[in-house]
Amino acid sequence: MAELAESETTESAPRAGEISDADIERATRQIGVPQFMRQPPFNEVASHDAMRHFAFGAVGDDNPLWHDRSYGAKTRWRGTIAHPLFVSTMGLSETPKPTPELKELFRGLFRGTGKYHSGTDWEFYRPVYEGDRFYMEYTTADVQVKQSAFAGGRSVLDTYQKLFVDRDGRPAGRSRDLFVNAARSGSKETGRFASIKRQTYTPDDIARIDAVYDAERRRGTEPRWWEDVEAGEPLVPVAKGPMTMVDLISRHVGTGVGSMYNTGPLAYSRRLRKQMPAFFDPDTYGVPQVAQRVHWDHDRAVELGLPTAYDYAAMRFTWLAHLVTNWQGDDAWLWKISFDARCFNFMGDTHICEGEVEETRIEEGRPVAILALRAANQRGDVTTRGRATIILPSREHGPALLPAPPETLARRGAAMMSEAAARRR
Repeated sequence: MAELAESETTESAPRAGEISDADIERATRQIGVPQFMRQPPFNEVASHDAMRHFAFGAVGDDNPLWHDRSYGAKTRWRGTIAHPLFVSTMGLSETPKPTPELKELFRGLFRGTGKYHSGTDWEFYRPVYEGDRFYMEYTTADVQVKQSAFAGGRSVLDTYQKLFVDRDGRPAGRSRDLFVNAARSGSKETGRFASIKRQTYTPDDIARIDAVYDAERRRGTEPRWWEDVEAGEPLVPVAKGPMTMVDLISRHVGTGVGSMYNTGPLAYSRRLRKQMPAFFDPDTYGVPQVAQRVHWDHDRAVELGLPTAYDYAAMRFTWLAHLVTNWQGDDAWLWKISFDARCFNFMGDTHICEGEVEETRIEEGRPVAILALRAANQRGDVTTRGRATIILPSREHGPALLPAPPETLARRGAAMMSEAAARRR
């Protein structure tokens, strides 16, 4: 679970930290309405450098398929392709600026609460090549009200869909991100993390972690035939950690700083502070800082009842994807992958990513393997779970065929581009 940002507010918004009925009602009315994105994507075009920077910084994966043009040219893809989750850094929005009525609808919700990224569900329909450009539509897909075990009191779970299409409107991928809106001070009030201390390691501890790093294996050019895969087969583990500030900085190298907000340095920060003053509050030294500083500011994390700063949940999602792409090999296709973040990953924590084959089957005419995934820290807590569907090459059925996107998404993608063209006429 990772905090994204504090909700934008206005003077007429509810009291800080309150989940109001009015905000819940307005959030529900946002379902299915495309949202204008004020910030451009981190990557407008899939350049070779951007693709390898993502694999390096966001994933920590040196797979030559994401890095080396000469290697990629010898694979079935005939060139370097991006790590599947790279598309999350792309997507030009052609949703028009909102009318006054829509601007009021999308005015910031849930003042003073934290917004915690707790899960993602992805489907991928085609590889991303150097030079590709995609367009993205962002909508609220679902809103639910729950009782929060993390913060106490009422929380709101909202799900956002991103549809990524090419210039012809053909879907390249679709994500659904789940966020939990809950009182920021809840972790302190419940005392849930009071017993957790930052981890200290002995040389023997580091040696055991290093042994996992050294044992990592990538399938690479050797096909993983569907007929050879058996239920219960384990995946070779992948080590991630102990997490340091370098890991967090590298994540931003790969994905940018701003996320949905135009967070940035110097004048960019000042500009955002004028637009969204409630997104900032002064640190110990009186300097206005963004709410997401809890990811790197130890003192702020402690103020909120946490032992230290913590990661972005999306970091662990890329780590589990690394586990999967190592296992599947170059000739397979990662079709579906979902993640569920169950608790924080604090600075200094180490995660071992593991999994096994649940089953093999034919799905939509394609031979697939279903994988169960998990990431556990040095305390034995499974902080993240996942599930993946891999299309594998088959001796009987032939090479892994790329999946067709659902008809509803294909129609929406075509409509997106037609509507954008009509507005330009």
